[in-house]
Amino acid sequence: MAFKDLLLHIDTYPDPTPEAAIDEAVAFAKIVGGKLTLLAMPADIPLESNRLADYLIGLSNLVDSEEARSLATANALAQAFTGKAKAATVFEAVAEPKLTLFDMPAEVARRARTHDLCLVPMADRLPGQREVAQSAIFGSGRPVLIYTVGQTRFPGGLEKIAIAWDGSACAASAVAAAMPLLESAAEVRILSVVDEKPAAGPGVSSDLVRHLAAHGIKAQAEEIPAAGRRIGKVLDDFLARRKPDLLVMGAYGHSRIREFVLGGATEHVLWGCKTPALLCH
Repeated sequence: MAFKDLLLHIDTYPDPTPEAAIDEAVAFAKIVGGKLTLLAMPADIPLESNRLADYLIGLSNLVDSEEARSLATANALAQAFTGKAKAATVFEAVAEPKLTLFDMPAEVARRARTHDLCLVPMADRLPGQREVAQSAIFGSGRPVLIYTVGQTRFPGGLEKIAIAWDGSACAASAVAAAMPLLESAAEVRILSVVDEKPAAGPGVSSDLVRHLAAHGIKAQAEEIPAAGRRIGKVLDDFLARRKPDLLVMGAYGHSRIREFVLGGATEHVLWGCKTPALLCH
């Protein structure tokens, strides 16, 4: 599957996504030969009627002001996106639906279902983007690209790609989704942590090497013991040593009664990985 139809989500409230995220998304779209649709949603802030709060602090006026600020931000980012995307010949459309803050993650997942890939830029001051990314990864059925603003190597291309492989179904889905990128990469490395999961023992990556070779991809496998280290630490050490332009990884999570629990590697990538990652559930 080629990445022709891309969706980029940016935050407009309370803190806007930095404009640099648009530059990086445009660069990625140019590399893969795709077109970008921007999803910039002005916030509709739910407000329960409260006459006392209105009297004391002017709550209704404050909400109106914050919604206006979010709308102005959406318009400014949409204008910047349109100029940059058209200049790079990757412009498709701009969508600016107005939704409540609580509905935004689900809306991103819904819209991502009819795109080849959803791009979600991350920044330290945008914790809401992690909820958006999680919703898109587990609710869209499509691959999701997350990247830290200001940390990507997209302008240099996607020459070096790493695959985190444990033999799971979600890892297989991620590899299948990333196949067009893997086929054009100059270097593909497979990381398997062989003593972290019972199913991921020595030799777990051998059949993936064979499968990739059938597609003309010469991959090098590294099977590394965790040796008591957290999976996130093993992953960070590998990425620091190999410096790939992109990490391809399956995303694991499951529901408990009142919470959604991410797998250790998935949580680490969503909260602390500086390497752009293509995730698939």
